Amino acid sequence: MSTASSAALGINYGQVADNLPPPQSAAVLLRALNATKIKLYDTDPRVLAAFANTGADFTVGLPDRLVPRLAADPAAAAAWVRANILPHIPSTSISAVTVGNEVLSGTDPAMLRALLPAMESLHAALAASNLTAGRVRVTTAHSLAVLATSFPPSAAAFRRDVAPFMGPLLGFLARTGGPFLVNAYPYFAYKADPARVDLGYALFEPTTTGGSGVQDPDTGLKYDNMLHAQVDAVRAAICKANYGKALEVHVSETGWPSAGDDDEAGATPENAARYNGNLMRMVAQGKGTPAAPDEPLQVYVFALFNEDQKPGPASERHYGLFKPDGTPAYDVGVKAPAIKGSGSSTNANGTSGGGGGTGLVVAQGPGGEDAAGQGTGFYTVSAAAVNKVTTLTTLCKFMTNLMLNFTTCK
Repeated sequence: MSTASSAALGINYGQVADNLPPPQSAAVLLRALNATKIKLYDTDPRVLAAFANTGADFTVGLPDRLVPRLAADPAAAAAWVRANILPHIPSTSISAVTVGNEVLSGTDPAMLRALLPAMESLHAALAASNLTAGRVRVTTAHSLAVLATSFPPSAAAFRRDVAPFMGPLLGFLARTGGPFLVNAYPYFAYKADPARVDLGYALFEPTTTGGSGVQDPDTGLKYDNMLHAQVDAVRAAICKANYGKALEVHVSETGWPSAGDDDEAGATPENAARYNGNLMRMVAQGKGTPAAPDEPLQVYVFALFNEDQKPGPASERHYGLFKPDGTPAYDVGVKAPAIKGSGSSTNANGTSGGGGGTGLVVAQGPGGEDAAGQGTGFYTVSAAAVNKVTTLTTLCKFMTNLMLNFTTCK
């Protein structure tokens, strides 16, 4: 399980843009943030090489398009490991591989059936290369949409249609020591119903009504922020599936956009600074959730840079702590050094993009085929939207009525 020494700030390093600085410059910004854990959506060799011998630890991604292939052909998993993992170890630390992203929230039956076999195939390939036994773990990330209900936390359970896939997957994670990853965004809850969802509760701050959070009526646990409630909802669902004591729960994505469309309430630099600043302080303090107070929560902030080529609403392109030229998107009170010479970058399509030309100056700000190359795919933040079954109406009922029954894992 997680320990205080293993909890550290993590950053999602997305690259769906044509104007990002080279990985060497990104490494300087990440050091300024004191972020020692980095999550990629592919196995970009430029990035992995740039962080060699730096002490940074990577979670890398195997894209959705390869999941069916690995499920059907163990030799494909072995080839992927040889091409994408072995060239970088041990100079670059890679501790986990995510197989697909939010697959169990999708509607493709073939993908749902292929997910676990692909994970098992990849685990076997890593074992054949002596990269298991705690060295490189295999997992996959989920959105909160895998839950049938999430408020209050103690009432949470996996959706009935997901349960047949989730149960065996939890068993795999328990056997192999892989963490359960969840993409959790309080922003989506606030955006969906800003009139009734308390902004302070979403931003790790006292509620605007003067309260200090909500209490789970069955467990008696008090929640002063929505992210902790979301994570403990996942814990409760795992617990009901009888795998609660054996699994770590990590937040593989969370963040707040600094800009958005006119109908995207709360997407401002001020709110983004409050959310991510408070989040970073919480991680630095080694805090766990109310249901697991002794397990410092591992969190990966989304994201390092604003990414100008992401589709969807404007908020999708404004989750970055930094702008592409290396200047902060907003101030969360962490000093970063000046960075010179941004150079050029390669976008998701493999074409060259400018890196700003004038160098990166940070004053006061927030501290190919078979995925062999960079830019093997992208996942929009909106894919991790709040569970539509529970929605914000359920949260409001929880915060006002506090009426539910649940038996916790002991």
